[in-house]
Amino acid sequence: MVEHVYPQITQDDVDFYQEQGYLIVENALSEDEIAELRNETTAVCRGERGTHIENYDAPPTDASDEDVLTRYLCIHFPHKISGIMEKYLAHQTIVDVSTQVIGPNVKCMQSMLFIKSAGKPGQAWHQDEEFIPTRDRTLMGGWIALDDADTTNGGLWVIPGSHKHGIIWPQQVQNDPRFDCTIESWGFPYKDEDAIPVEVKAGAIVFFNGYLLHRSLPNFATSGYRRVLVNHYMSAQSLLPWHLPKDGEWMAISDYRDIVMIAGEDPYGWKGTADIAKPYLRPSGEGGCDNGARPKDEKPRSTVVGGIQ
Repeated sequence: MVEHVYPQITQDDVDFYQEQGYLIVENALSEDEIAELRNETTAVCRGERGTHIENYDAPPTDASDEDVLTRYLCIHFPHKISGIMEKYLAHQTIVDVSTQVIGPNVKCMQSMLFIKSAGKPGQAWHQDEEFIPTRDRTLMGGWIALDDADTTNGGLWVIPGSHKHGIIWPQQVQNDPRFDCTIESWGFPYKDEDAIPVEVKAGAIVFFNGYLLHRSLPNFATSGYRRVLVNHYMSAQSLLPWHLPKDGEWMAISDYRDIVMIAGEDPYGWKGTADIAKPYLRPSGEGGCDNGARPKDEKPRSTVVGGIQ
């Protein structure tokens, strides 16, 4: 067996990320790691790691792997029920990139497992900082490709440099059948034509800034999946006012403590950690988004009446 050589992250890589708002690291995972995560994805979808997933509808025990995987679009917080997915929060390449881009002390607060089988919808334009507010703009996504991702099967599209504005653009509810029920950003000074596709091979990791505008289109392939494990990171030196303050706090010092440290030290370790987030199945929006299917924690902070600008 040939030992996998992990890519070296250079200053040019860091500079590219800072300038463009994203970075592609090819061959970040070995073939064995890809296989391990693919197998674990099937196990999670089968309920073999626990069925305590909100909105989860367990498949028949005799269903094929293909039938199982085609049932689901995305499961949030799979690391809460899967030790393997928790392990990949601190994958070597993720630690290498995050410590150079974010700083020596890095924490993770979220994981999302996308299966996105053929025919499943994409996500409209958005910025991750809309959903996970950091105080220091260090939010970074780590998008681990478990399948080849391209314009056919629903790969990412990004608007390079769009993070530089440092603005959270307004959001509105959308019912475009191409996308799931997540809200969309609007009002930004870009057109769809300014976007570029991020086409990668299985085993690549795409890193992107929390302010970067990005989206994905539906999986137009006739079969197969676009499986991705996406984790979110930020500096552990910053508080995370993700949810309403608990008793004895106010928003200025609110600090979400359901985190996993992946590098360095936690300056707020004296607060301890909490088990807050629970795994849940994201509704895909098939059949419409105005039928109560919108994810409960992804309601727009400001709803705009009118079309997309």
